[in-house]
Amino acid sequence: MSTSNSGDRQKPLFSRLGLVALALSFIVGMSLINSVFRGLQLDLTENRLYTLSEGTGKILGKIAEPVHIYLFYSDKATANIPALRTYAGRVREMLETFASRSEGKLVLQVIDPLPFSEEEDRASGFGLRAINAGNSADPIYLGVAGTNSVGDDDIIPFLDPAKEAFLEYDLAKLVHTLANPKKPVIGLLTELPLTAEFNPMSRQPGQPWVIAEQMRQLFDVRQLDAGLEEIADDIKVLMVVHPKDLPDATLYAIDQFVLRGGRALFFVDPFAEVDQGDPADPSGGSRASNLKRLLDAWGIHVDDSTAVADDRYAMTVGLGTDSRPVRHLGVLGIEPAAMSPDDIITSNLNLMTFAFPGHITRDENAPASMLPLVESSELAGLVPADMLAVMSDPEMLHADFAPTGERYVLAARLSGKVPSAFPNGLPAPPGSPPGTPEGHLAAAAEPVNVVLVADTDLLADQLWVQSQDFFGQRVHTAFANNGDFVINALDNLLGSGDLISIRSRATFQRPFTRVQDLRREADARFRSAEQRLQTELQETEIRLGELQASRADQSAQILSPEQQAEIERFQTRRLQLRKELRQVQRGLDRDIERLGSLLKVLNITVVPLLVSGAGLLLVMLRRRAQRRTRDAAGHQR
Repeated sequence: MSTSNSGDRQKPLFSRLGLVALALSFIVGMSLINSVFRGLQLDLTENRLYTLSEGTGKILGKIAEPVHIYLFYSDKATANIPALRTYAGRVREMLETFASRSEGKLVLQVIDPLPFSEEEDRASGFGLRAINAGNSADPIYLGVAGTNSVGDDDIIPFLDPAKEAFLEYDLAKLVHTLANPKKPVIGLLTELPLTAEFNPMSRQPGQPWVIAEQMRQLFDVRQLDAGLEEIADDIKVLMVVHPKDLPDATLYAIDQFVLRGGRALFFVDPFAEVDQGDPADPSGGSRASNLKRLLDAWGIHVDDSTAVADDRYAMTVGLGTDSRPVRHLGVLGIEPAAMSPDDIITSNLNLMTFAFPGHITRDENAPASMLPLVESSELAGLVPADMLAVMSDPEMLHADFAPTGERYVLAARLSGKVPSAFPNGLPAPPGSPPGTPEGHLAAAAEPVNVVLVADTDLLADQLWVQSQDFFGQRVHTAFANNGDFVINALDNLLGSGDLISIRSRATFQRPFTRVQDLRREADARFRSAEQRLQTELQETEIRLGELQASRADQSAQILSPEQQAEIERFQTRRLQLRKELRQVQRGLDRDIERLGSLLKVLNITVVPLLVSGAGLLLVMLRRRAQRRTRDAAGHQR
């Protein structure tokens, strides 16, 4: 009896020891998992949010010298701003993934720049930007700075959550810039006076265009001769502006440069207002430019006989000595709705201005693919380019203008393994033996990277920036993003092919699309009922007016029986329609509640049952396999 009582007292002890052993086993197991499987991920999100692009992986794998990355994040100051904390966590996780994939070549340090601390001074020294948000009285930092082994540094002043789709691109670009610190070379081929305009009156060079000044601040800009026959290998991007009547040798050099992997930014125009024309020609000569031979080979076309006019994006400009305002159909202010939000070149632009732009089209089976960057609205149409040269008043455009309902492409990104515009190479000069030149490329081995813009006027100062002299210094104030577009395009094309390939990522925000669809359907029914009510109100007013006009006594103070009946009928109908509107709203609420209930049932009941069923099935299959193993062993014995 005493023995039995002793065993009963020992059972709780063994049970407690078992729980302790189980807890220790769990802790040890989790530690082993964290150490053995550290860095491994299973990304089951719809848009692969936690998986780096292939281009990013290649950039990280090519880092030759150590790159130090500093994430300045105000952890304590954002304690009451959960949205910003969530995004900061996303940034930190991505940078940690960068570091783990770089094989030790990227060193990450996370810093909380507390107010009045050395860390805050360091953030300010890098040029990071602090903001004030939420209820925090302290400045908030969420920016990245980086340094390389030769003393260069680069920053992202503030990581805007609104640009989450481009987070991976921005971080990869920062790393790529620091890993490749040499200033890149831009080859500029143009007949327009971008770099310095010669004034025939003073016989002195004028001021360079602002866009040329900005390019020189960021890149090594090399002016190229219009008759060139070869493009140097150290030129990373070729920028061709307003090419008029280029010789075949120059076209061939451009063709081969692009086919061998060179990036290009082309600006062509059916009517360049900034082109002063030929002084020796009384008519001024043609103001059109094109790269027809090259583009035709790729299946891409820019019509140089028509310009795009747009009744939605037409800008108001001042003309004449009195600067009277005129709404100019040919001068366009393109808004973000007509610019690609998914391309890094245009994603953050607010306004681009064009003057008499052309439009870009693509053949159905063209070897080049085309991604529109900037488009017109559906209220656009085409006007003859030769009419613009003799047009004395912009209001003349309104006379015969008729929108076509088509959205015209004004700027586009071109890609694809395109063929050469010179299949057999550049024709040999007279007296030379025929044959294909040595090193000739008949087609691109890899997809080309070209940005094509059907306007050159957008580069001119008067279309996007105001300049004034301030104590001997030129001060520029931009009112449009034309300069940003050009710098973004060059910056993107200068990046490695890996950087250009990094896609725009989806965001973490997952809207309830089904609920949004329900609301849209309800809104449509609601608006339909409101419209019927308004229509019947107007019909009632017309009917009352007719009844009043037909009265013999012409008394406006006393309603006739017919008028009284019409008013009563309308009031009854109005009550019915309002009841219908309430039913639409209640129906929407019921649909949303029904959807919520269904999701709860699925999450609380169906999903656990499926998981449990899968687990039971796995156990049964395992036991069956074990039973077969035992039976086979018994037969062998």
